[in-house]
Amino acid sequence: MSGGTGAELSPGSGLNGVGWLAVAVAQRQAGAQAARVRLAAAIDEATALEVGEDQLRTVDEVVWEQGDVAARQRDRLGAIVLTERPLKNPPQHLVHEALQEGLRKEGLDLLRWTPAARQLRARLALLHRAFASPDSTSPWPDVSDAALLARAEEWLSTARRRGDLQRIDLVQVLRGLLDYRAVAQLDELAPERIDVPSGSKVALTYSSDPEDPADPVLNVKLQEVFGWTALPRIAGGRAPVVAHLLSPAGRPLAVTADLESFWQNAYPGVRSEMRGRYPKHPWPDDPTTAVATRRTKNATRK
Repeated sequence: MSGGTGAELSPGSGLNGVGWLAVAVAQRQAGAQAARVRLAAAIDEATALEVGEDQLRTVDEVVWEQGDVAARQRDRLGAIVLTERPLKNPPQHLVHEALQEGLRKEGLDLLRWTPAARQLRARLALLHRAFASPDSTSPWPDVSDAALLARAEEWLSTARRRGDLQRIDLVQVLRGLLDYRAVAQLDELAPERIDVPSGSKVALTYSSDPEDPADPVLNVKLQEVFGWTALPRIAGGRAPVVAHLLSPAGRPLAVTADLESFWQNAYPGVRSEMRGRYPKHPWPDDPTTAVATRRTKNATRK
């Protein structure tokens, strides 16, 4: 009906199939999707348009429908659609509203998350958590789904349809959320790699969950961290690093956030088991004073 309520006729009604009805009585039961027409008369379209003249209007509609932006112009009598045609060059703000609705419904995976974009988002999420303050004055932006959607108008740019979302440079979008001071501090506070005692620069793996970021992980061979008595901390000391210590073959040996405890309590057992399996690699009695290396014992001596 013109007011927006659905209505249906009783089965077998002589008015079934009539194009227009003037409805005098319609009742809607609690929980029913549509009202039941109790009293109505058939009218022609011209009469309907004359009677409903004050409800006639032409509206532009830009919506997210069937997985993409749909833009159309509709002539309406209240809620009743009379005619419909494609809308060429819809207003950008309406297109962006439709795209935002699509992102809310289908998620941010509609965007093209490259490894670089995922890594940057994870680093920013950790810094946002680490520098969180009660008065919300952290220089590090919230990069959760809800927060990014709330600022979507800033980064949707010229996108007009689903396919355009894949062309948005998310690295540039995320960096655009930072002020110049945060840009200058990013690599220092949330480095992509960490220097280890062997001289290697080992990549940090940041949490893939921006809603609840975990501590970053350092996957490193055990011999490369000889000499360390404690693991480094990042984010100005606010965030610990968790070490996944690996064998010379790159297989996991232990996971620890407390390297001092590992050397004292777990390392002797690891050394006892591994030195027979990897005799070419050093397994010193005191790893805290040994020289770190990424090579075998013979190569180290040379």
